[in-house]
This record gives sequence, structure tokens and C-alpha cells, in this order.
Amino acid sequence: MSAPRTVLVLGGTTEGRAAASALAGRDDVRVVSSLAGAVRSPALPDGEVRIGGFGGAEGLAAHLRAERVAAVLDATHPFASTMTANAAAACAGTGVPLVVLRRPGWTPGPGDRWHRVASVAAAAAALPGLLPGPAGRVLLTTGRGGLAHFAAVDAAFWIRAVDPPDGPLPARHELLLDRGPFALDDERTLFQAVVPHVLVTKDSGGAATAPKLTAARERGVPVLVVDRPPLPGGVAVEPTVDAALARLLGD
Repeated sequence: MSAPRTVLVLGGTTEGRAAASALAGRDDVRVVSSLAGAVRSPALPDGEVRIGGFGGAEGLAAHLRAERVAAVLDATHPFASTMTANAAAACAGTGVPLVVLRRPGWTPGPGDRWHRVASVAAAAAALPGLLPGPAGRVLLTTGRGGLAHFAAVDAAFWIRAVDPPDGPLPARHELLLDRGPFALDDERTLFQAVVPHVLVTKDSGGAATAPKLTAARERGVPVLVVDRPPLPGGVAVEPTVDAALARLLGD
């Protein structure tokens, strides 16, 4: 019997954990999940786990060679563009197959009042135009990174994040430390308490954090949606765990 193939799964997302669980049940695969370490108490996947960076594309390439990795599944967050770029470069340089697992993004429906922007910085620049002056109230759900862009916006912010953010924050803010998934009824309760004039979010896709969009639609609240960064050219992309694993392993 041949030795199990080592599959490296990048990312601590829901899809990454599901992929690791599926691979951990196979006798022909050794699955190792790599988590960035950005979250203080991450939900750990099945199989082996390593936490921390690789040292860029060159460091990842060295790791692939040293561990004799047979295939890489990039299941990082859709906004983890640096890790995805490093994975694409490392796999191209070593000849290791790579599949990027990307859940579909969100699309607006009837009644949605979305304003799409290219970046968190662009969202901060556009935000004052959607607010009734300093009395404006903002529900900010872009995560703990990039919040300094909003520090100069004169409004009241409710900032939801998994861990306390670092760096400059808006002068008037309240932290809502919580981790999804978020039920629709809970999001409705949050909107009733905050009464936001604007919701700011990233196009993360998936069901875990989508109920806030429904709550915003029900209350007629405009949404500033930060678009995803583009993927590197030439990478194989699949929208589901099953499709990604089938393509990666040739099953």
C-alpha cells in the first residue's frame, strides 16, 4: 500500500474545516490544515494543524518541498488575497497542484439598497455621503482589519469583530465582540437596538453572516458592500468543498 498523499489545506474558514473533515476520513490522505493565527481562539479542524505564516511565497514553497506536499487547497477567506497570491506563486514554482475554494459572493435582491465599493478605504470615503451628518449611526462588520480608515468619520459606530481590533478607531464606537454564524432573529434584534443608517460589510459570501443583509433589507438600510479582491490569474477555482476536492484529488 502506498504512503498517504499529504494535502495542505490553507485557511480556518467553515469550508476549510469541512474539507479537512472530509479528508481526515480517508486512508489515502494525510491532511494538514494551516491557520494564519489571526484569531485568538480559532475553531480547529480535523487532522493535523499548524498555526502561523510561512514567510511569503518562498517560505511556502520551501514548506511544500520539505513536507512533500502532494496538493494544496486554498480555503482561505475571500479577502485573504496575500495568502492566495503566495499559494499561487509557491505552487506554480514547485509544480504542486492548487485549487482555490471560493464560496459564491452575495448578490442583491429586490429591495436591497447596495452600494458596491472596491476596498475598505473606498467604503470609508463613501460613508459620509450616506449619513445624516454627525448623528449618523453605522453598523460596521468588515472585521478587525482596516478600521483606521473609519477613524476620521464623524458618526457613531457599532463595530462587530471576533477579537478586539488594534490601531485607531472612530472616536465614538462600541465593540460587539462575537463570532458567526448569526441567526436572522438575532440580526433583527441588533438592528432594532442600533438603528443604523448604514451597514458596512465585505462580500464574504456564504450563509453564516448573510442574515444581516436580510435585516438591512427589511429595515430599508443602505449597505456599503466591499467587493472581493481579484484572484491570481490561471488558478483553478471551485465553489464547493466537494467540487474542490474532486478536482484536487482527481476523484
